[in-house]
Amino acid sequence: MNTPRSTSSTPGLVRAVGVFGLAASIFNVTVGGGIFRLPSGAAAAAGTAAPFVYLICAAVMGCVVLCFAEAGSRVPLTGGPYAYVEAVFGRYVGFLSGVLLWMLGTTAVAGVSSAFAEGIGTLLGVPAIRTPLIVATFVGLALINIRGVKQGTRLIVVLSIAKLLPLLLFVGIGVFFIVPANLAVEQMPAPSSLARAAIILIFAFSGCESALVPSGEVKDPARTVPRALAIAMIGVTVLYLAVHLVAAGLLGDRLATVPTAPLAFAAEQFMGSPGRLLLLVGASISMLGYVSGMTLAVPRALWKFAQDGLLPRAIGAIHGTYRTPHVAIVVQTTFVGLLAIFNSFEQLAVISNLAALLLYAACAMATLMLRQRGVRQEGAVPFSVPGGPVIPIVTVLLIGWLLTSITVAEWTVLGATLVVASLIFVIARRTLTPMTVSA
Repeated sequence: MNTPRSTSSTPGLVRAVGVFGLAASIFNVTVGGGIFRLPSGAAAAAGTAAPFVYLICAAVMGCVVLCFAEAGSRVPLTGGPYAYVEAVFGRYVGFLSGVLLWMLGTTAVAGVSSAFAEGIGTLLGVPAIRTPLIVATFVGLALINIRGVKQGTRLIVVLSIAKLLPLLLFVGIGVFFIVPANLAVEQMPAPSSLARAAIILIFAFSGCESALVPSGEVKDPARTVPRALAIAMIGVTVLYLAVHLVAAGLLGDRLATVPTAPLAFAAEQFMGSPGRLLLLVGASISMLGYVSGMTLAVPRALWKFAQDGLLPRAIGAIHGTYRTPHVAIVVQTTFVGLLAIFNSFEQLAVISNLAALLLYAACAMATLMLRQRGVRQEGAVPFSVPGGPVIPIVTVLLIGWLLTSITVAEWTVLGATLVVASLIFVIARRTLTPMTVSA
């Protein structure tokens, strides 16, 4: 029996997180800036059948998070999916999963940054502000995060509190102005259209798995995790469905024609200019909150790669005064800023989702094999996904179906990234630090 051990022992953790605390955490990290923009893309791909796409995405992500929960209870190491996949498939595949994790975070931040800058340009009536604003945003966030984690987390908390109010007002007031005929589903789209719509929309659901990675403080995980997951995913799905149905009920076919700020345009129909302003400000706050949170987290992946010998050691440097990975932060924010300037939200969201889905599929397969091998932390009882192998297998099949809608150009971007990553691994393999999981 394999018995993975954490790279840093954490004895005596207080298991204080209960069902509703964990559910609130999952809900908070899932609801982000995407919902302010994605209803238009979903409507363009699936028409009035778009609400069914939300249910598809919720089902896929529900299965994914269950797999993460079991894998995390069996391989309680830092690194999340990077560690799970490495424990089963070895260092090379584990490294590629780490690259996918970095890639999905990087392209997601760039995409939301692009949308944020476009939204501010719309708000101010100055579209040309997009590029300067992207530059200013990442310079500011880099300086904040170099000065310390505490400064970064304070900004995240403030922005998180403000993001739900505009959505709740939009739904609570807008529901009384819906035109029922706009919601009639006259014909279901082809499965390929549903898959493409889900590839776009699942961006709004991604991130929920990250709340389950640190499982050491969860009370009675076998009971708490599935219940918290059910509560959070139901809450997220209900909110997203309500937002989409109000927008579609107000705009009808026009929803698919306003990709930049669909909710602001819909709010203007029943609240006038103040409603439009409220939703534009709400979207900007939510997007900035997401970008701020990810700018705090994603550079740590580059820092970890450098520490492991997979990137130049300079990227793994720690600031002498602030004790933060300042070089990794500068490299990451510069690269993300360039991606945001030269690409649209939709392009980057699809690439992010492609990387995420491949990573999720690898984690689902790793979950199966970890269970078959009896891998568990010594002396601990792991959480087991209900239904035996059914959920991991269904997860892989659903992801496979979604990936059928990816274009050749999108596969090419991902393939080129993994080829470069493989070359880096081959060059650096002789200087790698020991594997985080014993063979």
